[in-house]
Amino acid sequence: MRTIIIAEAGDNHNGDMNLAYRLIDVAKEAGADIVKFQTSVNSISKYASKANYQLQTTNPDESQLDMVNKLRLGFDNYRKLKEYSDRIGIEFLSTPFDVESVRFLNDIGVNYWKIPSGDTTNLPYLEEMMKYKKPFLVSTGMNTMADIDTLMKILGFPKNRNMILLQCTTEYPAPYDSVNLNAMLAMRDRYGVDVGISDHTMGIEVPIAAVAMGAVVVEKHITLDKNLEGPDHKASLEPDELKRLVASIRHIEAAMGDGVKQVQPCEAGNIAVARKSIVANKPIKKGELYTEENIATKRPGTGVSAMRWHEFIGRKANRDYEEDELIEDV
Repeated sequence: MRTIIIAEAGDNHNGDMNLAYRLIDVAKEAGADIVKFQTSVNSISKYASKANYQLQTTNPDESQLDMVNKLRLGFDNYRKLKEYSDRIGIEFLSTPFDVESVRFLNDIGVNYWKIPSGDTTNLPYLEEMMKYKKPFLVSTGMNTMADIDTLMKILGFPKNRNMILLQCTTEYPAPYDSVNLNAMLAMRDRYGVDVGISDHTMGIEVPIAAVAMGAVVVEKHITLDKNLEGPDHKASLEPDELKRLVASIRHIEAAMGDGVKQVQPCEAGNIAVARKSIVANKPIKKGELYTEENIATKRPGTGVSAMRWHEFIGRKANRDYEEDELIEDV
């Protein structure tokens, strides 16, 4: 199965459309399947405080609302970004953070609903999404399994199984020992739906491992430069890192195979080279008995298989042999 790779541009455009277009180009050039942004109109109150990582990466004196307002793009901008994505051949997606954004993104024709970890408990928002019958990509950061049980019921499970649950740790960057990849498998086993990862670690190892474990979706933040001002740049991948991630995932997909243990076409020619045959370990005269001293198993594997060793011990030599000659089966 081909893994869906989502390049999460998020708000790393810093409110600049030129940067936003460039992030789409980066995602396309790296071979990602989807480029994803974040859309909001009215999702943060003036009293909302910043997360610790936001205090460290942005002006600590401004509110969360002020920070987001500087990064926010209007609906017309997102319409243009979708049109551009369609034109260059990469799927456009955006995470809505409020009901108005859900309606707008439905109007411009996004194919999935991406539910961020912070909105898994936002009932009117979830109910609005349910009206439009789209598949769900659900980040599950900050949730217990009991929380997800409740969410799944809201999303119509088990009748509706058109969803992929993404293991996620809502910290930027996320410590490696907080990732809990096995929780991804626990959700797959519990609900019988596909799973993936929305990864916030600094490197590319975790999503690669997730693919090897069965993830069908990988989401990773991208940036043009980790040193840019903004809350998410430092926990994002730069263009070259994204290319390495995509290439590595495609390599892992190819390496997974079909699970049938068999000789691969590429290795078939090495059988004769690597396996061993029964050979004369020293000169042997015709009629002499083969013993553990005068025969041995050596490469190449073009003669009598070494697996037939016991058949030849005690048998008479059919002719004279020089050292290392292949013993004949006569």
